[in-house]
Amino acid sequence: MIESHRRFTPLQRLLHWLIAVCVLMMLFIGVGMVSTVKPKYLPLVTIHKSLGITILVLALIRLAVRLRYGAPPLPADMPEPMKLAAYLSHYALYVLMIGMPLIGWAMLSAAAYPIVLVGGLRLPPILPQSDRLHALLWDAHFFLAFAFFALILMHVAAALFHALVRRDGVFETMASVSTREEVAPAE
Repeated sequence: MIESHRRFTPLQRLLHWLIAVCVLMMLFIGVGMVSTVKPKYLPLVTIHKSLGITILVLALIRLAVRLRYGAPPLPADMPEPMKLAAYLSHYALYVLMIGMPLIGWAMLSAAAYPIVLVGGLRLPPILPQSDRLHALLWDAHFFLAFAFFALILMHVAAALFHALVRRDGVFETMASVSTREEVAPAE
């Protein structure tokens, strides 16, 4: 008998919530970085870089796990535009979770800044030094951060919509606690 999971695996849920905490921390630290001056600026930058690389690694692991285990099916009665929005928003979240740290790393590389993480770990540059490329990547990183924040707000709103309005079980697929059965026979 083939089984269809009604929830994401425990590893998928753990990665989701770890990344969520890291991304929220990253957004607040990013705002703090652009609104402060030394001496608080440099420690914030170091934390920001370290969190970015942490998010990159966790997102790559999460993507591999997602490709391996898939996702629970969306409710059959969900309108097609909502299903399309769910799929597209998840792709966009993965692109930003992986792309933003890479853009940040590339931006620092193009500026010839040393990429030193918490604990003294040094990352190699991934681009040659270029002031023009640095400026372009800085703008991309800055504006994509706003897009990422807007996408996160929509993601949270959609989760609450599914939990409180539709009550269709979508929220429970990623919630850490569920009153529903974990596995049901596939039809």
